[in-house]
Amino acid sequence: NTLKTTLTITSSNGFHLRPIAKFVNEVKKFDASVNIEAKGQRVIATQVPKILSLSLEKDESFTLVCRGTKAKEASEHLATFFVELMNDDTEVETIQQVSESYEAATLKGETIAKGIAIAPLVQYEIIHYTGAEELPIHLAIDLTHAELSSEYETNKTKDEATIFLAQKELLNSELFKQNFKDTTEFKRVISTEITKLKGTKFESRTADYLDLEQRILSFVGIFSDIKVPNTPYILLADDLLPSDIPKLHETPIQGVILQKGTTTSHASILLRSFAIPSIIINKNITLSQKAILDANSGNLVLEPTKSDIEKAQTKQRTFNAQQQQSYQNRFEPTQTKSGKKIKILANITNLDSAKEAKELGADGVGLLRTEFLFTETKPTIQEQTKAYTEIFELFDELTIRTLDIGGDKSLPYINIPKEENPFLGLRGIRFSLQEKTLFKEQLLAIFQAVGVTTSHVKIMFPMISTPQEFIQTKTIAEEVAKENKLDLSNIQFGIMLEVPSVIFALKEFDQLVDFYSIGSNDLTQYLFAIERTHPTLSVD
Repeated sequence: NTLKTTLTITSSNGFHLRPIAKFVNEVKKFDASVNIEAKGQRVIATQVPKILSLSLEKDESFTLVCRGTKAKEASEHLATFFVELMNDDTEVETIQQVSESYEAATLKGETIAKGIAIAPLVQYEIIHYTGAEELPIHLAIDLTHAELSSEYETNKTKDEATIFLAQKELLNSELFKQNFKDTTEFKRVISTEITKLKGTKFESRTADYLDLEQRILSFVGIFSDIKVPNTPYILLADDLLPSDIPKLHETPIQGVILQKGTTTSHASILLRSFAIPSIIINKNITLSQKAILDANSGNLVLEPTKSDIEKAQTKQRTFNAQQQQSYQNRFEPTQTKSGKKIKILANITNLDSAKEAKELGADGVGLLRTEFLFTETKPTIQEQTKAYTEIFELFDELTIRTLDIGGDKSLPYINIPKEENPFLGLRGIRFSLQEKTLFKEQLLAIFQAVGVTTSHVKIMFPMISTPQEFIQTKTIAEEVAKENKLDLSNIQFGIMLEVPSVIFALKEFDQLVDFYSIGSNDLTQYLFAIERTHPTLSVD
């Protein structure tokens, strides 16, 4: 049984390492043979380096080939998962720079992370040395894998988590499963792989191979350290390895200037995560005993005047105070200049993102997507209740959306008939009304979770298109509550306004629903008849 599906890269970043790693991780969940065909090549869909070497960029396509008894299940799920990957892989927005002038000569760069640093420039320098103990390469690879797994689990809710997952999947590939005779052969193989990426859009990903090489060799007994002073400094480097950033953060580093790389590189992601002021300047730079790195304006000031330093110090104090005040006030009520209070509600997908939203000061949850509970196996009512309760306990106000399946989303354990146009077919509430047992179980779990918490919970139904559909749906909810002797007085029922027909029946809906939420993606798609991931059409 063989199924072929054509998928198109819609992310402007291309099909790069992080989404590839997530995709490969998903492929491994299926008992099926999965290949990718593109540019006259066929590669195994669990081999990160081989997929990466295809250099698939925006608007290019590949064919997903699934074989075996689980081919249909794998094909449908992976196609859906890929679309979601592309939707989630948004381009890093260019950081807006403020206008600033200095008396001394300045060089202009692209901002990676905001902030201001005043210190001597120091050139990036690596020191290599050999320790007393040596391990075989294959054991060093195993230890590196364990280290990356630990770092991924520790940082699961942070941006850098995908970096550790990506490197772990690189390590899982055939490239690192070879029987290396010695470190010389190991280095040669890594060098060959890096050569394949040169001249492609993904050349910056060579840093991940170098990073893995360095991690593995450190377990072998061959160490590399960055030579830095024990006094404040600004680091000047061509590029940095992802593992360099946490080490540098432990030193008196004030800022970083990269002469290569991009704002989307793994090093850049980590520089932002650690809030180290940094910019990219692709020019020759002379080392200076005193320099100003003004990442807010993108300026590097070499040999600054006394007036320049005083200005930078004032800006630095102001910026740092604003950052500190913003963090300290994150739990304070938000309001406009005129005094109107505004609630900041988070969009969350699971318990980890809920905890992160709480820590960052969210007033509540504007949308809790429940699909995370239904991905691989059908959850029990008890499992659902526990998951919802853990999230409800964090917030006083929360809106939960019932299962939104169909269209570009599928479930491996429910046979959803193949449709000519799934976006106009069995999706959202239409799916739930067909799979009533699943729907009733979810409603019961939500009601039970509300019963053991003090949260004010709103339940939102997706893809409602007529008043009759809402009445039918709410009636089912009331029946579930009545059968289980549960109180609904603390629950509101509303809809996601994403089908244009609702707009023409608002007067009727106003008499029925407790609230509306605007589903801008689908509403725009249906109003303009433009598929939201279309490579060439868009709504201005």
